[in-house]
Amino acid sequence: MIDRPTILLIAPTHYDVSYSINPWMDPQAWSRDPRGMYRQAVASFESLRYALEASGFAVEVAQGAPGQPDMVFPANAAVVLDGKAVLARFRYPQRRGEEAPFAAIFDTLHARGLIDSVAMLPEGCYQEGAGDCIWDAQRGHFWAGFGPRSSREAAAAMSRHFDRDVVALELATEQSYHLDVCFCPLAGGEILYYPPAFTAAALQALHARVPVAQRIEATEDDLRHFSVNAVNLQDQVVMTRTTPHLRDELGRRGYRLREVDLAPYMMSGGGAYCMTLRLDRTSAPVRRAVAA
Repeated sequence: MIDRPTILLIAPTHYDVSYSINPWMDPQAWSRDPRGMYRQAVASFESLRYALEASGFAVEVAQGAPGQPDMVFPANAAVVLDGKAVLARFRYPQRRGEEAPFAAIFDTLHARGLIDSVAMLPEGCYQEGAGDCIWDAQRGHFWAGFGPRSSREAAAAMSRHFDRDVVALELATEQSYHLDVCFCPLAGGEILYYPPAFTAAALQALHARVPVAQRIEATEDDLRHFSVNAVNLQDQVVMTRTTPHLRDELGRRGYRLREVDLAPYMMSGGGAYCMTLRLDRTSAPVRRAVAA
């Protein structure tokens, strides 16, 4: 099992924006200058890798598969906790081709001792990885999004597999098609989230578990910048180039931001969190890392 913060990235060798399965995807914009956009995507990937390493992560880079451009978003590949991985099952046919190559990547990680076990969900139970099942280290449970992509029953399946509580949150808009687009637990116990992305019942469940002082409400502008889709390690936050509102709010709470230009990936509906998968998450209690 891994003993240091470790992130999986997928090289953008086969990345493009050639179809649309969420409101952010813009294949027409990509097609106007595919070579230029690809060069920007490679540069953005390297900038993200540098920011992650500077924040304290070890970075594992795996190769994607031809014809599977969205493999650059490995947050959707699996849920990993305590060395156990549960592989995703994708709802849309455009992404189902990722399942076999991601399984091969996890077999390699297992063979190298970076993952202890790899499991599959039952067929017909859609669950799109850590993008829709986010571990909250401070509270010791998962938050699971459902609706646009993942099934409601996937939350119960994850709870059984990991023997951990899972709080299911129904997503109310196609813009926030995965939970990670609109929801981010932080090391100090705060939750950064965009309230209009959730149903009334989901907001009630969230508010019952997170006190007002620990709720950071993102704006529509924050969402549009993919700033909620962030990677946090202690006081470090890696995210897309963000808004003055969120830069000030997070800075006031003691977080240090590393902003990266991820525009080529935002064109496909992804930000910093989407492009990463933590391999070292543990259910062991953690101390509060940042003062609120």
